[in-house]
Amino acid sequence: MKVLLHICCGPCSIYPVRVLREQGHDVYGYFYNPNIHPYQEYDRRKQTLIEYARSIELPLIFPKANQEYDLESYLRQVVFRESERCRFCYHHRLGAAAKTARAGKFDAFTSTLLYSKFQKHELIAQTGQAEAGSGRVKFLYQDFREGWKEGVEKSRELGLYRQQYCGCIYSEKERYSPGIGYKKDAHPQG
Repeated sequence: MKVLLHICCGPCSIYPVRVLREQGHDVYGYFYNPNIHPYQEYDRRKQTLIEYARSIELPLIFPKANQEYDLESYLRQVVFRESERCRFCYHHRLGAAAKTARAGKFDAFTSTLLYSKFQKHELIAQTGQAEAGSGRVKFLYQDFREGWKEGVEKSRELGLYRQQYCGCIYSEKERYSPGIGYKKDAHPQG
């Protein structure tokens, strides 16, 4: 199948890309993550992915320049709903991936969000299925978490930048704010 893989960062793409290719899929990466804050963090993750994708010959797709880092749209969806921010974030990003997959005549789409042991796995799977709907493109569910350790080791071996929080301003606050300290759902990557 021709598969669009929504990618949140370079390190998280290592295992899913390898597995999908071994299964015989034609894989394209899709980077759409307007939740990542601040912009320098967003750009660092994007550049790390670009460098890694070149090294493995993974074609990448980005939204139009004026839609790529749509922080305002993301914030409008989560403000006053911070306790449900992950639900809105998954919907926002997987919805964009589904739309891009349909427009690009892909057979299916999936996400590296299914790789992280810190993400809300079942919610991601439900959201992906809902975004696929009953249309031509389907959500390719696969539990990539079994490759967590392999991906971490490989990313360190390659010297890839590994972020320390999921990406949004709220997870950054949870990770670094004095008095709050580390919380498991801050989704550290490093």
